[in-house]
Amino acid sequence: MPSAKIYYDSDADLGLLTDKKIVFLGFGNQGAAQAQNLRDTGIPNDSILIANREDAYAEDAKSRGFHVEHDFSNAALVADILFLLVPDQIQPRVFNEAFAPSLKADATIVIASGYNVFYKLLNFKPTQDVVMVAPRMIGSSVRSLYEKGKGFPCFISAEQDGTGKALQTSIALARSIGATKAGAISSSAREETAMDLFAEQALWPNIIMLFNQAFEVLQEAGCSDEALCYEMWMSKEPAEIFERAAEEGFITQLKHHSTVSQFGQLNGALQLDGTAIREHFKHILHNQVLNGKFCGEFSKIEADLEKEGDANPLNVLYKKHGASELGQAEARVRSRLAGLL
Repeated sequence: MPSAKIYYDSDADLGLLTDKKIVFLGFGNQGAAQAQNLRDTGIPNDSILIANREDAYAEDAKSRGFHVEHDFSNAALVADILFLLVPDQIQPRVFNEAFAPSLKADATIVIASGYNVFYKLLNFKPTQDVVMVAPRMIGSSVRSLYEKGKGFPCFISAEQDGTGKALQTSIALARSIGATKAGAISSSAREETAMDLFAEQALWPNIIMLFNQAFEVLQEAGCSDEALCYEMWMSKEPAEIFERAAEEGFITQLKHHSTVSQFGQLNGALQLDGTAIREHFKHILHNQVLNGKFCGEFSKIEADLEKEGDANPLNVLYKKHGASELGQAEARVRSRLAGLL
């Protein structure tokens, strides 16, 4: 596979943002961080508008000195650049109903997740630019790294080039929030969505299952709940391992473990036959993610996610996992050791 192009500060033309009205739909985790970074880069405060309903997020934006508009139609009318930073599941309704009808014909729409663009759930005019500027970490880190003068990993792309300047604008926006200091990686809504949903529906579910099965096997062997919970995750050792992997390499970080651990992990991994799990992964990717099956299924339950109790399918799933041996044991341990956690 060819290497992805990486864009740095020197590739960005911030002049493309001059005299542009930049609207942030949402002032949550990412919205707050990116709006502040953009302002600190030199975009005038009067050129930034936060579109948010009347709630705590709007009050937070006002307390930080931003102009806030509660009427989304008014925000849409003035937007030259619109950052879509509300949750994926509500973007189609809010954007298509409140923004799309009033947006300028040459407006730039910025997404931080490929989901709704890949599945074609948003209504764009063919003359508009649609770009992705997608930081690969939570908003608080996007902000703190910027304040430290450091960059952060970020995917960018031009999904629709209505004006002929979509890619250049995406690079300028990535520069304005601080991403090109470390290098913004060329990607696409398809790639971002495929990797994101694959991790959520294939990789992490298998990790949850493995931890559950390992817990039960060791519990049956006589290990206590307390010892298991701390050994497997509550000590935060897995978090430290992943942090080391990010800093030094997925396999290289093993050198920080004992010799027994290194040999056991390296030798054990080579003894495993990954054929079955690979086929399972391919099935999830092609027959659930890329073909839109999951998107269709999820859309049917979106309205229920706002409900209370067992009417909310997410609550039901949490209940089922809480009833597992691992879930019940952890609850017991946390109850006993509340003063130590």
